[in-house]
Amino acid sequence: MALRELWLIRHGQSTANAGAATSEVGASPLTALGREQALLAASQIDRNPDLLIVSPFMRAQETAAPILEKWPGTPMEVWPIQEFTYLSALKCAGLNVHERRPLADAYWQRADPDYRDGDDAESFSEFADRLRAFDERVRTLPGFVVAVGHGQFFHAYQLALARGLETTPPWMRRFRETDLAAPIENGQVVRVELTARALR
Repeated sequence: MALRELWLIRHGQSTANAGAATSEVGASPLTALGREQALLAASQIDRNPDLLIVSPFMRAQETAAPILEKWPGTPMEVWPIQEFTYLSALKCAGLNVHERRPLADAYWQRADPDYRDGDDAESFSEFADRLRAFDERVRTLPGFVVAVGHGQFFHAYQLALARGLETTPPWMRRFRETDLAAPIENGQVVRVELTARALR
């Protein structure tokens, strides 16, 4: 049985999204609003998924919890679909989202696919490899699959499905522009049609 449906769910609002300073990349829990968004996302799932894929980050795990409560028989797997960590956590320790903005802007202005901000950061080329691996793996699955993860990862995946994936400065800039203009919101459910294989 081929994959019929793939739903992507961005995690609910995390404390980092709400402006709190962070120290560990994956350790930000959901806020009260984020928990409400997780419940709302779970309410949209009207049948038992054949598989629930979840990022290893805490905010995604907490967003997935209401889905498992609603559909307790759902098999769950943790996949490496964590958010694109292009800034060094060591350099950003103790900074909130507003304080990190100049560092983020500098990264995207550089637009170097192979640049790594530190040993604990990921290059865009490495991020692209994870996108390709996710696509190849998810296409082998049968039935109805739900993935709970992150805005930039899922936005890049959508763009790669529509326009192909290139590890080039122009593609990086296009991705950044579209992600800022129309981001996937916290708790948003995106239904994906895997009718073509546009990733390269």
